[in-house]
Amino acid sequence: MQATKFADKCFTSLELYSFKEVFKSLADQEQNVRHLKEDTITCFLEIPDVLSVSPVVFQMMSYIGAFPFLRDAPAVLGLEEMIMVITIMTDRYQRVLAKGAADRRKLLFKSLAVYDRKLVEPANNDKPPIADGPGTSAISPSASGFAVDVAGDDEDELGYEDEDELVLAALDSLDYVNVFKHGDGPPAHSAMIPADNFKKVIMLLLLVAPLGAQESLSTYSNRVVGQELEQLRVAADCIVASFLGVEHSPGIKFSRFNTIIPISMPFMFSGFTPLFEHFLFSKTLDFHKRVGDKPAISTALPEVVQPLLQDKGSILSLSIMSQLSFFIPGESLFRKLRLLYAGGVDGFSMGSFETKVFNWRAPTILLVHGTCLPDETHSTTGAETAFLSTLPPRRFPSGNSGMAEKVTFGVYLSQPWKHTHRECFGGSDSLLFQLQPVHDVFRASPINKDYASFTKPSASTPIGGVSFGCPPPQPTQAYRRSSTVSMGPVSLVMDSSFEFGCFTHNYTSRGGSAFQGSVCRRFDFQDRFEISSLEVWGCGGDEEAKHQAERWTWEAREAEARRRINLGTGDIEADRALLEMAGLIGGNRSGGSMM
Repeated sequence: MQATKFADKCFTSLELYSFKEVFKSLADQEQNVRHLKEDTITCFLEIPDVLSVSPVVFQMMSYIGAFPFLRDAPAVLGLEEMIMVITIMTDRYQRVLAKGAADRRKLLFKSLAVYDRKLVEPANNDKPPIADGPGTSAISPSASGFAVDVAGDDEDELGYEDEDELVLAALDSLDYVNVFKHGDGPPAHSAMIPADNFKKVIMLLLLVAPLGAQESLSTYSNRVVGQELEQLRVAADCIVASFLGVEHSPGIKFSRFNTIIPISMPFMFSGFTPLFEHFLFSKTLDFHKRVGDKPAISTALPEVVQPLLQDKGSILSLSIMSQLSFFIPGESLFRKLRLLYAGGVDGFSMGSFETKVFNWRAPTILLVHGTCLPDETHSTTGAETAFLSTLPPRRFPSGNSGMAEKVTFGVYLSQPWKHTHRECFGGSDSLLFQLQPVHDVFRASPINKDYASFTKPSASTPIGGVSFGCPPPQPTQAYRRSSTVSMGPVSLVMDSSFEFGCFTHNYTSRGGSAFQGSVCRRFDFQDRFEISSLEVWGCGGDEEAKHQAERWTWEAREAEARRRINLGTGDIEADRALLEMAGLIGGNRSGGSMM
């Protein structure tokens, strides 16, 4: 009864007909019950075996298939149960869940979670309370999963009261007024998602992130072999670290799951929509063929598929782009990014940066990668010493907890780049983020608008550079010049030579920052690093690229015209007359040799 209401509310008649055809072709029958098996689903969705994620996906589906009566889970995946699964796993959940994404997160967490007091109790009794600080030991992202066990009587943040509320809201949204009685069952105390299972799901989500409607997952088979597969693993480890990096826990609890995902990864599960919509399109249906028509041999050329990433960079890869799509809409990334500036090719200078980036009239993404600097006790080079001398003397400990020496930070700006004079640029949709070794996103604050600054060194502003979350350098008199950079509470600073950078997270400042503090690392930390790669990518299409090319061409013509006017026309006497008119030579001024 409930499945029928879900189908009527969420599917078109064509989708429902096609789904029934697909289910009929895939289902096995046992004791007059038609249902889908794990290997059948894996084969149909083309989930790669190398990810070892099929049992986890089947567990999720078996739990969600019991919705809205979740105490009956796991469910046999029959026709009605699969209607529930497709509804919840695609964007159609918005039509039946009263609280939308919040209710869906509860369902997805419960579908991934297991209950094991034997592991939870030692974690609580043998270790000190959780301390959100850099001194805690990190849980390995590859920690093994654990078996399902009946929980005890201790309370947790996600119990069956939440589940009952979710179920009633769903039924109410469908105008289903029959009151049902909840049966007895084990409470959802001590629920955790095993870290190993979660990593497998994240790798699948990274893989399916660019998936289009009716696009086959096998199209991306090259991403699960060799170096591409290793990049998927690295990106997944960084994401898992944001949940477990400072936790004394063998798995992910709902409180962290529900806090981190809306801020750092709001689009994390978007790839499930095109993946599970494959069940709604039957390949046997051909609406262009009429009764009695003979099959025709197709002579049309296959459609040329544009690559997900057109340009090659040293930082941005397909896995990194998928990681970005967890908090930046994928339609702005896949097949849309263009490499505007690469330090290794164009030169690590603000002049080259300006030439390549300032003409782009659409959003941009800056990525910087480097190696962490140790504390000041080691011997430093002259350039490093000069950079460290511009930073405030107070230094927080590293935010990586000793997990890695490499760091990757980035910034998303929707407004075009420009020189900073008295005010910074950027909008309230600006994002400051870290990708490696911990995935973290710092959203813009509407109170402080010091989002981005681009200031070349000059006589009045000797400390230039590129910064985010810092007040702009103010021109001052020589006797009042400051020798240190004014750091924002949550900020990223790069020096004018693009040699060194510093990311600061002053969590205890509690306000006044252009970017909000971390939701997964609630402590003070600072990462000082030597820059090895710097890139800026433009988000846009052919129109933006055309505009940029036209601007570059115009500036090149203007520069050539100025060069010809100044000197080099070939007429030495005319050039001398021009300089005399300008007062540069003549009288007591020689002006140098003209030859």
